[in-house]
Amino acid sequence: MMARLSARRLAVIRHKFTDESWYTYVDPRITAIVAGVPYAADFDVASLTAPAVPLGLVTAAADRWLRPQFHSEIVLQACKPCERVAEIASGGHGALLSPLPPHLTGLLAALIDDPPGFDRARIVPEVNGQITAFFVRHVLARESTERSTSSASPALSTHLQ
Repeated sequence: MMARLSARRLAVIRHKFTDESWYTYVDPRITAIVAGVPYAADFDVASLTAPAVPLGLVTAAADRWLRPQFHSEIVLQACKPCERVAEIASGGHGALLSPLPPHLTGLLAALIDDPPGFDRARIVPEVNGQITAFFVRHVLARESTERSTSSASPALSTHLQ
């Protein structure tokens, strides 16, 4: 019985991995996205050329975990409407973690600790401001357009203040 069950599971897994169909889903509640130091290696780059909503990226030039030339830069090359929201020139992979997890050691520390010269106290608030500005620009612009083209109640809108 167990062998037959395992064979069935294996058949389902094989089917999933050989299914070349494209599957997409759009959630109408999501009107803009910012990806911080994105992982791109497992995506078909062609699928990133025309995102359904404005897509912003925060990149970290000193990222030792997801090297920009293999991840964020690939996305930006493929996605012409995408926007680089912030480039953290001295930041590594953990630059957007606030605060960094304490007591990191070994390889994990080497991959996400702040590189020498990274001024977390100054840079993280600046990047957070740039991310906020991206959302204000895209979310509020869309809400304004939707209000002018529909009779939706303004009370239904959510605004960043």
